[in-house]
Amino acid sequence: MDADRLRCYLAGGRPPGSARTHPGCRNPGDPERSVPIELPGTLYFAGESPVWTGGRAFYDPGAEGRVWARAHLITAEQFSDIAAQEMYRDPGDDLDLRTALARGRDSLGPGRYETVVCPGFLGGLPVLTFTSPGRSTDVAWTRPSAAYLRHLASGLLAAGCWSAPAVARYLSRAPGAAGAWTPEEIAELMAPEV
Repeated sequence: MDADRLRCYLAGGRPPGSARTHPGCRNPGDPERSVPIELPGTLYFAGESPVWTGGRAFYDPGAEGRVWARAHLITAEQFSDIAAQEMYRDPGDDLDLRTALARGRDSLGPGRYETVVCPGFLGGLPVLTFTSPGRSTDVAWTRPSAAYLRHLASGLLAAGCWSAPAVARYLSRAPGAAGAWTPEEIAELMAPEV
């Protein structure tokens, strides 16, 4: 959700707090536009990220609730290259998105971020993302790291749709963060460094 982090996926680079440098996309251009969006489902944290340490963010479109996000207008090629980077693969192959577009979901493999989901359309264009193949209730939830939460919060704040206290409450209630991070602690992560 954070524009600086997205820029690393597009043009290559290492986001602050990350342990991984991304190779970038074949087309490193910026999104044509980015807008705030709410999706049906829930955000949850699970697994252990070797890049951020702590839980990874996943999207369960079948769960109750609403997920706050940002929709970035990028090309199908860029989406394929970003997905490859999240799957720890080399960018360069276009994903076949027909099944995800027709059925709302397509499994590209059993691993994390290997399931493409199309939860709907925005302005006639498909909204696509990738997540884990399972449900949020089928896994052990994991506390996300401070650096990871800071990027998520930054992206939500930059969308201009939600206030800092609302973002802190929202993230603190997500499974994995709930009970591990208070809204006040997340608000401190969002405070500008002096």
